[in-house]
Amino acid sequence: MTSNDQNPRRRASLELLRAEASDELAVLIHERLRGGEDPWDFMEDLPNVDELVVLTLRAENITENGGVRPNRARNYRVLRQIALDYPALTRAVWRILGEEESNRVWDASARLDAS
Repeated sequence: MTSNDQNPRRRASLELLRAEASDELAVLIHERLRGGEDPWDFMEDLPNVDELVVLTLRAENITENGGVRPNRARNYRVLRQIALDYPALTRAVWRILGEEESNRVWDASARLDAS
């Protein structure tokens, strides 16, 4: 990729992104089960496949921006752009946007607020 590229985003198919997210989610579940955790205690805290896809795309955007975490307005624009780029993820985007006071362990904003 050259420094003149205006659109460095990966444009993978939604099917591929969902397959990767499904594999990642299966690994997370497997590790927690091997650690002796009860699935009744942690399954609700894990994102679903589409939410994981959205969070991965958001993380890629943060990386492309030099690792700078977005403020609330930029986060909204990034997530909205994900919904525009992948319309099938719109519900997941809105669920994530609606979780202002999220307590899910996978939510980076929850870790930042707790610090």
